[in-house]
Amino acid sequence: MQPRGKIVVASQHYPPDPSTTAAIMAEIACRLAEDHEVVVLSGSQGALPAVQTGPGKPRVVAIKNRMAGKAALVRRGLSELRFAARTFFALVRELKAGDVVLTVTAPFTLPYAVAAAARVKGARSALIMHDLFPDVLVMAGLLKPGSFVTRTMRAANSLMFRALNAVITIGRDAERPLLSYSGMRRNKIRFIPNWATLVPGARPLLPDNRFRKATPARFIVGLSGNLGFTHDPEIVFEAARLLKDEADIHFLLSGWGIGFERLKQLQAEANLPNVSFVARVADSELEAFLASANLWIIPYRKDVAGVSVPSRFYNLLAVGRPVVLVSEPEAEAALTVVENGLGWVVTPGRADRLAEVIRAASRSDSGAMAERAVQAASRFDRTIAMNAYAGLIDELLRNPDLAEQR
Repeated sequence: MQPRGKIVVASQHYPPDPSTTAAIMAEIACRLAEDHEVVVLSGSQGALPAVQTGPGKPRVVAIKNRMAGKAALVRRGLSELRFAARTFFALVRELKAGDVVLTVTAPFTLPYAVAAAARVKGARSALIMHDLFPDVLVMAGLLKPGSFVTRTMRAANSLMFRALNAVITIGRDAERPLLSYSGMRRNKIRFIPNWATLVPGARPLLPDNRFRKATPARFIVGLSGNLGFTHDPEIVFEAARLLKDEADIHFLLSGWGIGFERLKQLQAEANLPNVSFVARVADSELEAFLASANLWIIPYRKDVAGVSVPSRFYNLLAVGRPVVLVSEPEAEAALTVVENGLGWVVTPGRADRLAEVIRAASRSDSGAMAERAVQAASRFDRTIAMNAYAGLIDELLRNPDLAEQR
């Protein structure tokens, strides 16, 4: 017999939004809907994909939401506050005692509203922590560690963590910074990593791959996805500059965000012959695009450990490609790379070292590394993750004092 109570998922990003966060939240909501009543409070407008509608699927309620671009920080912050406030009132209307509400750190104001609404209504609450604020903003240089805003956000976090029943981390490195907050206890933390959306299996390097055909270079270095405040686009471009005379190595770049705008600006000024851009790749072409490169880069700024985990990482492994991760060695993705022999970890800011690693990779046989990447990707399995989410939600529904007793 299933426990009583429903689940409310609150997320700014949800289909038809094409973002990774939207896809993750939809997967979780649909899995939970197999066993429970699920209501989604979504900040995305438009029709849902057919596979996410009908009996046994979540009921989706759209919350008015208008977001400014990431570069417009003040306007974006105000928009996020408005969305969080609207979600709070929607939750107060929707929640009943005994329900569980699940949310995510996008936007960063949303978890405060969710924790407060759950406490007011006698519901339980859980947070999926993709990014830790204000730590992300401090890491990106947008806030000073001891500023009034930083201290205010940390104080609010302590209250929020005290109110939450569970915090789901997607990286092992998140525990240390989380426990620096007075309201957080280790028994509230659950580690559920993200998963590969592509079926694990080494994809061959095909000469007729349309993304490879655009360049005669033998060795292609790829960069894909969103480049936000936590990423360092300049280290990638500087490595390309250092390798510009090596005709066998070419950089293929595709993505969005302020980091890609910076890359395009740098290329407009330098016009490097070994750099080319591809328009944002549709989901239907993602597998072919990821299979087009010999090596993939994920470039973070310093102090990324515990702050952010790259979701794209698992799909790079799934297609059987080695990875160069620019980050501290204790970051979750770096730990996975080193523990499983999946590529290289480069110290942030060392473009010379990144160029050396790329040069060495272009001259090595990556066959064994590709096999290990596929094996690692198979362990980051959707079914395993979904069952872990379902198990946590069942515990919260059955036991209101879960966090205190674990």
